[in-house]
Amino acid sequence: MPHPSWNESYASGELPWDTGEPEPLLIEFVNSGGVAPGRTLEIGAGTGTNAIWLAERGFDVLGIDVSPLAVQRAIAKMDGRNLCCRFATWDFLAAPVADGPFQFVFDRACFHVFDEPEEHERFAAHVAGSLMPGGLWLSLIGSTEGPPREVGPPRRSARDVVRAIEPALEIVELRSGEFRAHDAKAWFCLSRQRMTPAQPSTRRG
Repeated sequence: MPHPSWNESYASGELPWDTGEPEPLLIEFVNSGGVAPGRTLEIGAGTGTNAIWLAERGFDVLGIDVSPLAVQRAIAKMDGRNLCCRFATWDFLAAPVADGPFQFVFDRACFHVFDEPEEHERFAAHVAGSLMPGGLWLSLIGSTEGPPREVGPPRRSARDVVRAIEPALEIVELRSGEFRAHDAKAWFCLSRQRMTPAQPSTRRG
C-alpha cells in the first residue's frame, strides 16, 4: 500500500525534493558517458522530471513511485510526447519490478528515506535483482558531510551505505557530491551487478 504521507505531500504541494529541473549529478554522469542509453528504471520518479530527461536522450525508461498522485502528474507531463517513457505506481521496497532486467537503475533520494538497515539491504537486493549482467545503479543519498542543518535530505553515513549495498552489488564509486538545489551534501554511489559474490573480509579478530 502507498505510504499515505507521500500522497498527502503531493496533494498539499509540499514538495521540497521536486525542483522541476533534472538532477545535475545525473546530467553530468550521462553526459560524461558513464552510461549508454538502454532499458532504465527510475525508483521514486516523482513527477517524472528525470525520467523524461533520460527518455529525451534515448533511454527507454520506466519511472515508478509509491504515490499515485505523483505518477498521475508524471503521465500528464508526457502530454502525448513520442518518448520511450512510461510511469507506474509501485512500492519498490515491497517487491522488485517485474518488467526487468534493466541496464540502468537510478534513484535520487529514494534509498535514503528508509531508516532501518534491513530496509536498506532489501532495497539494494531488489535493485540487484532488477539489473542485467553488468548493469549499473546510481543512487544519490543524503550524506553525513557538511554543517549541521535542521531541514533537508536524511543523512546516511558511508558505512550505512556500504553495509547495505556491498553484499548485493559491487560498489564502483562512492564519493561526495551535493544536492545543489538544497545546498546539502550527498553521496554519489555507483554500483554494478555482481558477476561473483562478495568475498569475506580477511580482517583478524
